[in-house]
Amino acid sequence: MSDTLSHLEPKSLWKNFELLNEVPRPSKKEERVIAFAEEFGRSLQLETKTDKVGNVLIKKAATAGMESRKKIVLQSHLDMVHQKNNDTVFDFDKEGIKMLVEGDWIKAEGTTLGADNGIGVAAIMALLESTDIPHPAIEALFTIDEETGMTGAFGLEAGFLEGDILLNLDTEDDDELTIGCAGGINVSGRRNYEQVDRLEGFQSVKVNISGLSGGHSGMDIHKGLGNANKLMNRLLFLIREEMELQVHFIEGGGLRNAIPRESNAAFAVHQNEIDKCRAIAKSFENEIKAEYEVTDPNTSFSFEIIETEDKCASVEFSTKLINAIYAIPAGIYRMSSTVEGMVQTSNNLSQVRLKEGKMAILCLCRSSVDSEKYDEVRAIKSALSIVEADAVIDGDYPGWTPKPKSDIVDIMQSLYIKMFEGQPHVTACHAGLECGIIGSNYPDLDMVSFGPNIRGAHSPDEKVQISSVQKFWKFLLETLNRVPEK
Repeated sequence: MSDTLSHLEPKSLWKNFELLNEVPRPSKKEERVIAFAEEFGRSLQLETKTDKVGNVLIKKAATAGMESRKKIVLQSHLDMVHQKNNDTVFDFDKEGIKMLVEGDWIKAEGTTLGADNGIGVAAIMALLESTDIPHPAIEALFTIDEETGMTGAFGLEAGFLEGDILLNLDTEDDDELTIGCAGGINVSGRRNYEQVDRLEGFQSVKVNISGLSGGHSGMDIHKGLGNANKLMNRLLFLIREEMELQVHFIEGGGLRNAIPRESNAAFAVHQNEIDKCRAIAKSFENEIKAEYEVTDPNTSFSFEIIETEDKCASVEFSTKLINAIYAIPAGIYRMSSTVEGMVQTSNNLSQVRLKEGKMAILCLCRSSVDSEKYDEVRAIKSALSIVEADAVIDGDYPGWTPKPKSDIVDIMQSLYIKMFEGQPHVTACHAGLECGIIGSNYPDLDMVSFGPNIRGAHSPDEKVQISSVQKFWKFLLETLNRVPEK
């Protein structure tokens, strides 16, 4: 095991985070981390069971004097987003995360860190193996596949849990108590298209947009970050307005819940228009760098002439595709009229792929209002109809309705004020938390989500603040000590 974090407090939490980060754990491929969690529970001689979808539950009895308190479910997800910089050589399926300490922050070397939600998992592990921390009876619930569909939470059956209060350790600001969240739904546009030869006299060029900040498509959507897919399409639209254009390929974005940081495209224009095309691209580069100077200061562009015999989409299909992508909403769709400063509805145009006769456009819509969520879905379907794509709707999951006056919210709010001499932000977040889904099967669970400061989640810039983890840990322990009687 690496000892990069061995000098940090609390030692048990950081030790378990390092152990966890040695286990490859991409969404949909959690077999190894499920086995890791099962072995951990059994090594402590605690009751450990796994349901049919792969969620792991480890039970620990209350410490002496805490037997009459309400039972607590501590919940975090085992999977992590796997993203890396283009120039980083790393195999997520085989390698453990390489971590480093920079001042008060921990980050990874060119990849996502896995603090989302590895810090929550590690905190629960530390509590399970503790011998001197007072706590009520604990059910430690480790869910799977939170990042790409929440299938673990969806598969959690009624009766698997017995707890009264659920503490979800998956929030990314240490001064927030999250008591509600948005629901979400996936929209995919797919179709095959005919490949044709490049037109006579046409020359191929390749454009790359990279270095955008990226981030979580729920937690960071309000920041106005650049979306590489929308920016690439904006450039193609500007060029197409001035000349005929045939797209060779577009490859932009990746995971649905990550704001796209990079996009590559190759297309052909008439050789007599190359200088004009280059000038449009240069003007666009200056325009975008000015627009996104604050949010995406490291944005990079490249434009080069390439020699290729690859086939293209037709001028007609290329035009329809560019129009369709331009019409797809991206970013904030509507702000909440009842919760000040909260995004109510948004869409992340997460992936655009056009290559070798196949097209795929992927979106993730989020909203705390179901009717508005479905309204945005209809807007996306209408845009996809321009390119005659088959729209597939899946992964629909509910939001979590806030209960601001619940017992555990009152306890934690008062406790925060006493411990940290400031008011916590009691809020609902725009990210999709598993609480909404879990609550559909366990409607009587009193739920709160909280956690340490994590920045850049879902991107290679992800980092977690050491002092904030220490604050979160103290708050968690004191919360467990204040759980009310049954």
